[in-house]
Amino acid sequence: MDGGVADALAGAFKALGDPTRLRILAVLADGTHCVCEIQEVVDVPGNLLSHHLKVLREAGLIEGERRGRWIDYHLVGGALERLRGVLPPDPVDLGLDLTRCADACAREEGRA
Repeated sequence: MDGGVADALAGAFKALGDPTRLRILAVLADGTHCVCEIQEVVDVPGNLLSHHLKVLREAGLIEGERRGRWIDYHLVGGALERLRGVLPPDPVDLGLDLTRCADACAREEGRA
């Protein structure tokens, strides 16, 4: 993974590090919604909602389209899948026997 890709992914994960932004993404996972609809569900002041939407836009996770005085937001196609793709797999899915790790830790504690 080159530095530019790593920087973009880190920015996206940083954007996801806020509970309000996670709630916004949950709303948009249902489809396209205007700011007024998002604000009803997320229940934050308009200026704060605008800030969170800006962070998500700059992270490449959402896009907005102006409709008169409103902006309709939606998830960027494939953005969340790209993030999932760089996360390590669940150790259970890899078939790893984690009990051996626990046994090794127990042996180490016995030596201390």
